[in-house]
Amino acid sequence: MSSIDPTARIDKGAQIGKNVTIGPYCVIGPTVSIGDDCKMLAHVHVTGRTTIGARTSISAFASLGTVPQSVHYKGEDTALRIGEDCDIREHVTMNIGTASGGGETVVGNKCFFMASAHVAHDCKVGNNVTFANNATLGGHVEVGDHTFMGGLCGVHQFVRIGEGVIVGGLTGVAFDVLPFTAIIGDRGTLVGLNRVGLKRRGFTPAQIQSVYKAYRAIFFGPGKIEQRTAAVAEQFAGDENVMRMVEFIRSAKSRRLTLPRRAGARGDSDD
Repeated sequence: MSSIDPTARIDKGAQIGKNVTIGPYCVIGPTVSIGDDCKMLAHVHVTGRTTIGARTSISAFASLGTVPQSVHYKGEDTALRIGEDCDIREHVTMNIGTASGGGETVVGNKCFFMASAHVAHDCKVGNNVTFANNATLGGHVEVGDHTFMGGLCGVHQFVRIGEGVIVGGLTGVAFDVLPFTAIIGDRGTLVGLNRVGLKRRGFTPAQIQSVYKAYRAIFFGPGKIEQRTAAVAEQFAGDENVMRMVEFIRSAKSRRLTLPRRAGARGDSDD
């Protein structure tokens, strides 16, 4: 049985699942769909064509499904889709998509958004992603599974961040970030692998070593990066982790790759 505070304002068109808790002064719009066992603690604002997966918890003053912060948006019918088992803390904001960007902003399952994080229009956020306080995505950003976004980091629009990446606090991400790596700096540069993240996911020492060798070959080997990537693809053809790195490079869109620090780059960061 759902529990709805009498001060909440829920439009009659909203779809509310089973065993949903909606606390004081929440406002739910007419085209919102809330899954079973969700919790909205207080003062939560959900609007637009927004779908929230089961068992997601949303804290005070979060605002979800608002119109894009884009001068190109002209009121099109676009959407925000949030997965299951997410934890969305205070003052988090997420926008619906734009027609030119595919029409939908997507957040995966089991994501954790700390206070004041922001997901802009047309972003695609994977599963098991963590946003620390004030981590911010520009429009059209893609974030892979098992990635950690450090506090106060900012990601430029259209950037792709691969799976298993750790983005340091206060880092500005202007270019694509290769899977399994670590990036820090006011204009982010790679400082090696996200070894801690890989170990926590159960990667074996041998798997980590293969990813490390591929990383070194891609960025520090002879020839152009296209040639180095082709050589890595041939050498590690049976390694699915390395091949995900190769595919990430080959599927580049509008942004180039973030590069490592050249001076003293060992490629073995434990940050």
